Amino acid sequence: MTMSSAREDLSRWHQARRYSVPRWMIEEATERRLAGDWQAACAVADVDIAFDPADVTPEIEADLRHLVPDLLRWHVPRGSNSAGTMATLLHVTLARYGPGHELQATTPHLSEGPQRLTLRLGPAQRDDDHYGVENADWTSARHLWDARHTAELRERGGGNDHATALHAEGKVEEAFAAAGVELEIVPFSRERFRTRDHLDMLAHMPLDIARLKTEVALLTARGVDKQFRVMCPEWPYMILLEPSREGLKARVLGEREDHPHTELTEVHWRRLPDLDLLRAGLLTPDELHPLVREALFPDLPPGESGPWGPDLPHPVRVRCGGEWHEVVSGGGTLQIPHSEDEQRRERAMRALGGAVAGCFAAQRSWTSGQGKLPKKLRFQRRNLFMHAQHGDTQAVLRLLDDGLDPRIRDGRQRTLLHILHLVDWELLLPRLLEAGLDVDAVDYQERTPLHHAVASYGSPALVEALRAAGASIDVVDWEDWSLADMIRRRRRKDLADLRAEIERDHPGIGIGYESDGDEDEDDEE
Repeated sequence: MTMSSAREDLSRWHQARRYSVPRWMIEEATERRLAGDWQAACAVADVDIAFDPADVTPEIEADLRHLVPDLLRWHVPRGSNSAGTMATLLHVTLARYGPGHELQATTPHLSEGPQRLTLRLGPAQRDDDHYGVENADWTSARHLWDARHTAELRERGGGNDHATALHAEGKVEEAFAAAGVELEIVPFSRERFRTRDHLDMLAHMPLDIARLKTEVALLTARGVDKQFRVMCPEWPYMILLEPSREGLKARVLGEREDHPHTELTEVHWRRLPDLDLLRAGLLTPDELHPLVREALFPDLPPGESGPWGPDLPHPVRVRCGGEWHEVVSGGGTLQIPHSEDEQRRERAMRALGGAVAGCFAAQRSWTSGQGKLPKKLRFQRRNLFMHAQHGDTQAVLRLLDDGLDPRIRDGRQRTLLHILHLVDWELLLPRLLEAGLDVDAVDYQERTPLHHAVASYGSPALVEALRAAGASIDVVDWEDWSLADMIRRRRRKDLADLRAEIERDHPGIGIGYESDGDEDEDDEE
């Protein structure tokens, strides 16, 4: 991991902390959990239950009653995109109750799809419809999801401050020595690589050198294994952790080779992202999940904590005709300090091909997603769409209630109708239709809201609601993909009737994509 990728990794976690688990979600899920209703707590935290709760044993029921779904959502690994959304197609084993019987949380199929977790119970899941599925073993990391163990986070995530400080300074060898871990660097077989490359990689990797020894000892004591391997992100490196005279040796290999060692799950070797964000000044203790704050800062007085609510729209200065004007999203529009006559003249000039500048250019970009937009307005726009991307319907409604223009489009020319599959569409759709949004509006890929609902796993109920609102089904995007093509591409058996209707009523539309059952599933829109 390079310095730039390390910064990007920290930025992703910063976005996740800002948007993924809002304070209202934590408070409402906690209230329901403490009242003994674990199913309602899961519903609040956007965790779907894929089993019959009536079938669980007393042992499993005890774990479910102590499951903190919002904390699980807080700690779930993040993907590689800049929005801080969850890693895709990750099956996290939380607990085992006998051979092949597991409590498991599964992350979304798409990095830009609905940010919901699915809780499963039964044999280890095998996803026949998707490639790239990964497994993570959290059975020895209950402090990340079990209310009975959250206090262990300080010991399991804090580590040796001296070793961590040395690592942060780039003094890798000194950090391993301070942590009591013997470091051995195995030379590359290719001459162009040097030992310095290994050390640079280790310097920028979020490896918690300080607690490797403790974590390996814990897993060894539980009978998992005595030898482990760590696969280094973004580099063809491998770290083998093996017993030594000092207790633990870390052998760093410049190539990934076959070894019988058990792969060490990321939660056992990675520095706690919250601590990195705190050290970087990107987070305060009061913005942490309450159980994380309590564990890491036990001496702080009790109090509310969690990510703050949405940043409400505020005036922004725009250079207009040699003067500075203030524009603000309010009253359901982007308000500019120009009379109706001035705006009418500007629209007439634009219709004749005249240049648009100043306040008028900002207003046009705000509702089209095209052209330049002042930086602070871009931030306000991004703030709205990030709340939507992470499924925070309450934040979106709060912003609209405060007067934010519902006709806004993001930098990809998506309207709020295009992202309905990410939020509670039953609350938002009627409001957007009442505001006059076009149900067949297209984004930069010439995709309609119905395209997005189909391609990004929107529910069949949403698809039907869009159709009831007048959405066309005889549409194609810029690559000539029809809705029927996308239904096949995503293997959406739940939309088979819609596909059949399109093929019957609109024969020949699209590229006629034929699935042979072996295509790789896209994980990006």
